[in-house]
Amino acid sequence: MGNEQIPQTAPTPPAPRRPTGRQTGFAGTAHRWLLDRISALWALLTDRPVSLYAASALRIGYGSLYLIFLLREFPHRHEIWGADSPWTPALAQQLFDQTGWNSILTLSDSRAYFELCYVMALVTSALFMLGWRTRVMSILFALVVTSFHARAIFMTDGGDNLTLLMALYLVLTACGRRWSLDARRDRLKAARAGNAPKLVRRFSVQQLLDARTTLTTVVHNCGIFVIAAQVCVLYGAAGLYKVQGASWGGGTALHYVLNLELFQPWPALSHLVDEQTILISIVGYMTVLLQVAFPFVLFGRLKYPVLVMLLGMHIGIAVLMGLPLFSGAMIVADAVFLPDRFYTFLPHLCRRAAQRTGMRRPAPGRSAGPGSVPSQGRPGVPGPKHRTTPPGQKDNALATGLASDQS
Repeated sequence: MGNEQIPQTAPTPPAPRRPTGRQTGFAGTAHRWLLDRISALWALLTDRPVSLYAASALRIGYGSLYLIFLLREFPHRHEIWGADSPWTPALAQQLFDQTGWNSILTLSDSRAYFELCYVMALVTSALFMLGWRTRVMSILFALVVTSFHARAIFMTDGGDNLTLLMALYLVLTACGRRWSLDARRDRLKAARAGNAPKLVRRFSVQQLLDARTTLTTVVHNCGIFVIAAQVCVLYGAAGLYKVQGASWGGGTALHYVLNLELFQPWPALSHLVDEQTILISIVGYMTVLLQVAFPFVLFGRLKYPVLVMLLGMHIGIAVLMGLPLFSGAMIVADAVFLPDRFYTFLPHLCRRAAQRTGMRRPAPGRSAGPGSVPSQGRPGVPGPKHRTTPPGQKDNALATGLASDQS
């Protein structure tokens, strides 16, 4: 009995500490908030394509800009991209072997082949701008821009680089849904098929069509977001680089820019603007402020005055520095931040302005004003219920009709 050992019980582990009601409520709220944000983001990507009008504006803008660029350089095409260029096809091919780029212009040394490529580039740019078979034309347009850009890589500037990026991004978007020949063809097809019986598809076929629609929507929305992010990075990086410079900090950067002979299309105008020292200092500081602040004002109404000021800045660059294509590429890129309701309201605004200035008259048969009444029946032939009334009774009948319409 004395040698017996008393068994020792193992210590019981402490009970787990339960979170208080306040901690549980906070965690649940945060979890619900995170799930709501993920659901909203997923719905934004998959429910419907966003900024269809903005994508169409980008298509029209960059297609027309590149078409103008090719037409402008048509007399100098051989010196820039052809066999007469100082940057010969052999040198270009050596650079391609190092960088991985390529160009359809270097596939043959024939002059006829180069002329054919140039004509096809003009046709592709025009058809892409008009929105004819946009899905195929967007790929061909990206191929054209990439080929011409790579062939004369040392003669490009920031506008060419931005056009190249946007041409690649627009391949991902449904940029032919609005303001295009494709949209017109779809409207006519829908009108013809309006009275036709609806085709009943099998469940598997319908599922594949729905999956295709969802995939197209997601790719389009991602393409639009990438374009918007690219423009934000461009403005933000340009503003931050300017902040690091002493001339921009001192307000004298535009003075040196206006005195560069290479960027003086009209020297007298450049010198006239350079004499306004206080004005160009203010414009320099405003340029840096707008570019740095641009990514932070996109989610409010402040972006509209910022876009207007950026528009003025790009117009000034086009006029004072002789860079219209660069300014045009930047102005078109800014169009991605305008909502669809702006583009839908724009035609009504243009028609209203045209009517006020007298450039457009009301269509015949429509009322020209509140006091006019359209003619009833054929002119000179009274209708079956038409009766000739004296002038005084006509005025009373007109007033009675207007009062009944307003009520």
